[in-house]
Amino acid sequence: MDKPKHNTLPAERRKARHYGMQALYQWHMAGANVSDIEADFRADYDFSHVDLAYFQALLHEIPACVDELDEALTPLLDRKLDDLDPIERTLLRMGMYELTRRIDVPYKVVINEEVALAKKFGATDSHKYVNGVLDKAARQIRKVEIAAAS
Repeated sequence: MDKPKHNTLPAERRKARHYGMQALYQWHMAGANVSDIEADFRADYDFSHVDLAYFQALLHEIPACVDELDEALTPLLDRKLDDLDPIERTLLRMGMYELTRRIDVPYKVVINEEVALAKKFGATDSHKYVNGVLDKAARQIRKVEIAAAS
């Protein structure tokens, strides 16, 4: 009898976010076409254990709604958006995208994943800043989910 497959979705999503953050950072810094960035990433990295659809959603949908995401983020910040570190800015956009457009992902997962990426790629205390901003955002955007968890 075969053993049931372990649910690999969380690990595959984590890798999709990892590559998504790097690809979106590249898009932000270089202004390259997202389709070209995707092609480069798919040629350079092994995507066999990556949620490719999620990576593609992050890479293509965030730039398409970046103005809306930035507008939603701005009141939650203690500084101008342009003054944010590019890694923080990218992670906050990803988090805001997931909070607003991916209600299938629990808010705690969104915050935890972005904080983990901030610890890995961001400046020394950027994970604390990312956590604080996304927590404020979640309290506004996911009120019903947070109330249900209480």
